[in-house]
Amino acid sequence: MTTVLIADDQPMQRFGFRMLLESQDDMTVVGEAANGTEAVRRVAAHHPDVVLMDIRMPGLDGIEATRRIVAAGSRTRVLIITTFDLDEYAYDGLRAGASGFLVKDAQPEELLAGVRAVAAGDAVVAPSLTRRLLDTYIHHLPPTPHAAPDPAREDPRLTALTDREREILTVVGQGWTNTEIAERLHLAESTVKTHVGRVLAKTGVRDRIQAVILAYDTGLVKPA
Repeated sequence: MTTVLIADDQPMQRFGFRMLLESQDDMTVVGEAANGTEAVRRVAAHHPDVVLMDIRMPGLDGIEATRRIVAAGSRTRVLIITTFDLDEYAYDGLRAGASGFLVKDAQPEELLAGVRAVAAGDAVVAPSLTRRLLDTYIHHLPPTPHAAPDPAREDPRLTALTDREREILTVVGQGWTNTEIAERLHLAESTVKTHVGRVLAKTGVRDRIQAVILAYDTGLVKPA
């Protein structure tokens, strides 16, 4: 049973999400929150598998709430529900540690699939869409010098990676799917999945989306 917390400042939106989620045999809603402060508190109390997190809420917004939930070491994963075309904070939400995002006008089956994917530890956003998102909001990244990287100052999150794992992280950051990686690097898809899993484990990132952000942050991938 996948447990879900709904964080949204609009009562009718929460009601709609609850009705949809509780229509499923494998999901249950363990609570609701009308703002980020309530969301953080209720996550600590109920330890849900997934939070459906609105971004724009009064007081503590969804981005800061996501950041606090992740920083607390919670196993709860955050799925941001946003009006993506208008919301310039979607990238910040992912960088805060969310496992993906969906738009509020997504089809019901898309929302349900997203909740299940996040609960299983996967990223909701397809790798190609992730790349487009990051390219759109790449100006949020801190500026980096154009000089050649100094191996002595390499990001410590990369030091444990083998050459192959570093290559895998780079192409994941470029938006390649597992199938594309397998075809282009002449590997079995099962081998690619193993490499991706090891990259996530060694770097300490939560999912594929966070791996893409890591690839940008460490300079393995440059803005298009």
